[in-house]
Amino acid sequence: MIELKREQLLDHVDKAMLDVSKQIAYKGSVSSTESKDEFDILLHGSMSILGLLKPPSIAQRFSHFELNEKLHKALSKQGLQNLKYEFAVTTSTNIVAVEMQTNNFAVAVQDTIYNKIRVLPIEPETSIDLEGLIPYERLVLVIPAFQKQVYQSIGWMIVMAVLFTIIIITSFFLTVRTMLRQKKLSEIKSDFINNMTHEFKTPLATISLAIDALRNDKVSQNKEKVQYFEDIIKEENMRMNKQVETILQAALLDKGELQLNLKPLHAHDIIQKAIDNFSLQIKDIKAIVNLTSLAKNDWIEADEVHFYNLINNLIDNAIKYAKDELILTINTQNIGKYLSICIEDNGIGMNKETVKRIFEKFYRAHTGNIHNVKGFGLGMSYVKSIVQAHKGRIKVESSLDKGSIFTIDIPIIAS
Repeated sequence: MIELKREQLLDHVDKAMLDVSKQIAYKGSVSSTESKDEFDILLHGSMSILGLLKPPSIAQRFSHFELNEKLHKALSKQGLQNLKYEFAVTTSTNIVAVEMQTNNFAVAVQDTIYNKIRVLPIEPETSIDLEGLIPYERLVLVIPAFQKQVYQSIGWMIVMAVLFTIIIITSFFLTVRTMLRQKKLSEIKSDFINNMTHEFKTPLATISLAIDALRNDKVSQNKEKVQYFEDIIKEENMRMNKQVETILQAALLDKGELQLNLKPLHAHDIIQKAIDNFSLQIKDIKAIVNLTSLAKNDWIEADEVHFYNLINNLIDNAIKYAKDELILTINTQNIGKYLSICIEDNGIGMNKETVKRIFEKFYRAHTGNIHNVKGFGLGMSYVKSIVQAHKGRIKVESSLDKGSIFTIDIPIIAS
């Protein structure tokens, strides 16, 4: 495009110069003689007569302003009204011997690297053939910073080309990103279905075995065994209900339809209730739980069910990812207008990638190929959503093999 524009510009300049040369060329006889024969006699009689026959020069017939006007109009006719130029009229092939020139012509004509020079002989239109006898005058046009002016003339084309390229690259980027996102969503969907199948398959299988056991005559006649299997069925049923509730809550959060029943609550009571809920599991794995209530004001406005689930999920998470000897430390304190709840464990911890993505929906930390940690990957996403719904904030700090610290800040109300 640039090469084509360069050739077009030079062609238009040449056409404009030719147009001007026709306008300023001398038109008429070179002497007072009426016939070519008389001129030939004078010419062969004395070569010195040529000095008397020479037509008037361009500088004698036109002013600097008039010639510049003619050049400007001719260039404008060719669509080059904004072209910058310097010009001169010379008396011979030597462009230094000038009759007329612009102020900057002498400097511009010296730079043949960046400036473009065009020279056009101006032939007098006479009834006598003067070719080879009288040297023609020449119109010299210098285009300063030629390449730059070419670029400027196609500036809008360059801008459009760059803009079009940006649009193409952006479209390509968005397309690839969408494809990768769809691929990721497909993988998440598959993982979710696999996890959900596993989570429901286990309790269903346990319930089925318990029912088969109850049908056994020896078991049905033993009240203690009947009670034992009934407790198993009840426990597994509650476990499935909990999983269904988790999925339903995630759906409500997605739609923004989760309704909070806010009322004043003592946060310490809710935390203690959540700890008591895990008493059997804590005893079973021989974990140590330290609760330090330093906050003098634990009065918050919260939804009792969802706030309890929030604390419950964080404790459950600590137990799931515990090492051999779990030490769970929970402390509260007042920081400004917030109640700060810190839940710290000495579990397996998380790497930087997991810490970055821990609150993403369906994301689960990798624990190898062993399916030893149950869940859908919705717990931490739910926790963050509930904290935000209570106008609070949550942050996590963690290192591999050193444990994790979850800090929740919830606005307090006057006690």
